[in-house]
Amino acid sequence: MIKYLLFCLVLFYSCSPNAYQKTQKIQNKKIDSLKNELSIKTEITIYDSLQQALDVQYIPTVNFGLRKPNFVIIHHTAQDSVGQTIKTFSLSRTQVSAHYLISQSGKIIHLLNNNLRAWHAGAAQWGNVTDINSCSIGIELDNNGLTPFAPKQINSLLTLLKSLKIAYKIPTKNFIGHADIAPMRKNDPSIFFPWKLLSDNGFGLWYDSADVMPPTDFDFENALRRIGYDTSNLNAAIVAFKLHFVQIDVLPTLFNWDKCVLWNVYKKY
Repeated sequence: MIKYLLFCLVLFYSCSPNAYQKTQKIQNKKIDSLKNELSIKTEITIYDSLQQALDVQYIPTVNFGLRKPNFVIIHHTAQDSVGQTIKTFSLSRTQVSAHYLISQSGKIIHLLNNNLRAWHAGAAQWGNVTDINSCSIGIELDNNGLTPFAPKQINSLLTLLKSLKIAYKIPTKNFIGHADIAPMRKNDPSIFFPWKLLSDNGFGLWYDSADVMPPTDFDFENALRRIGYDTSNLNAAIVAFKLHFVQIDVLPTLFNWDKCVLWNVYKKY
């Protein structure tokens, strides 16, 4: 009888449809195409100004490896559910993805190998880095941007960040948000995100105190640029800074308190 029950159990699970079998096949196929791209064409043809092919010899080195993530970018999904986000990431036409998705209950969903390049940052810049996708890990939090983040969700995030920081030796200051790197397009994670809590745990910087005004000749725009913000649109950069470090208002104006905070944060970079 026991053997019969075990047989039925095995049969049941072997016949159960895998909800993500199709997307797994697509991901595997794309990984295979990347392998082929690496192996098929190791030599390239280089032309001079007269369109004459140069004599280029290919001699393989033995020293190389996969990409090393150096940033973690945190997002909120701005969608209604984990299921909706997974569906968005499973459709080729959306052209968006991330490495991880964390539900409000704290469940961590790993979507893509950390060594592969997810499409989560879009057109973005932080300091001199303009291809954020190539050097970062993207983490999506199931949140519509209008409500506080669930405690279990943040606890799981802290656990994940600790693992990533150790595995890839990511600098403390390189844990930032989508709005930080794309101030003219994005506002995630929202004003509700607990950046101070993350900083207290070693992920991202925070100000020590904000009771000292900066010098009268303090260059606020240069300070924002020094931290990493793209100041080509200064108002957007100010809003992004306040979204992260002030979280009282997100007006494109630096009031006295904001200036104190900026001065303190600036001195850490």
